[in-house]
Amino acid sequence: MTIASQEADTKPRRRQELRDFLMSRRARVSPAEAGLPDGGGRRRTPGLRREEVAVLAGVGASWYQWLEQGRDITVSPQVLDAVARVLRLENAERRHLYVLAGLNPPLPEAVQGPDYLCDGLHRLIEGWMPSPAHIMDPYWNMVAYNEAAGLVLGFRPETRQNCLIDFFTDPVYRSRAVDWEANARRVVATYRAACSERPGDEGFEEVVAEAAAESPEFAELWARGDVQPGGLVVKEIHHPLVGSLLFESTQLRVPARPDLTIVLHNPVPDTDTAGKVAWLSSPEARRGSMYSVAG
Repeated sequence: MTIASQEADTKPRRRQELRDFLMSRRARVSPAEAGLPDGGGRRRTPGLRREEVAVLAGVGASWYQWLEQGRDITVSPQVLDAVARVLRLENAERRHLYVLAGLNPPLPEAVQGPDYLCDGLHRLIEGWMPSPAHIMDPYWNMVAYNEAAGLVLGFRPETRQNCLIDFFTDPVYRSRAVDWEANARRVVATYRAACSERPGDEGFEEVVAEAAAESPEFAELWARGDVQPGGLVVKEIHHPLVGSLLFESTQLRVPARPDLTIVLHNPVPDTDTAGKVAWLSSPEARRGSMYSVAG
């Protein structure tokens, strides 16, 4: 079955889902909640009428009726946002409306405020010990990291605390990353993919400008325009105390804070990495040069 035929098969079902979804959301909003008069006490069906939604959203009554009927009409994000506002849709419902209307949904929004980082996230990365784990924001600024990330990857307070910039400017991390050049291409391409999720975001532009000013290597790779999604990758680290370490690195999104990403490093099976990282956290290793910054 071709893609076109698959879309033709799913479109009627999606239109029916759109009709049902809009009707159910409209029925749960009272006129009082929408700021409408109560109709002088006259009895009426619960929820908003179609024409009331249209007026409040600033669209034509016929157009909204066609939308709710699932007709093949032109729909813009601005109009869908107006309808979502009138129907008091939550962020997940708004994204669902976009999908049913045949548009790419907007990025998820954080349920919590920008200062929210629950204790559970800290416990998660601490519970990942003795393997490295850290949390970063959309621009790859470091939000938190566990002790193993410092011991293994060389994370420490005196660095820039941005994973992209530190990759190119921190001599400790650079000295530990095996095949740094190949990794650099992947890192830059992954960062461009992150940028594409938030077009025009000045935060990304500032990080890119700073990285380009600090590293000609970054500037050259960025100019290539390569794009690669994040995911599970295998990293090889050469630690000055224990030698070669192999990790599967995975990026995970946080539903309550979709602007945050948790990066977990898991020892590759059938290697001696797990034993080595466990030793790095042991009292014996702590008595030595745990961070070995020079290496």
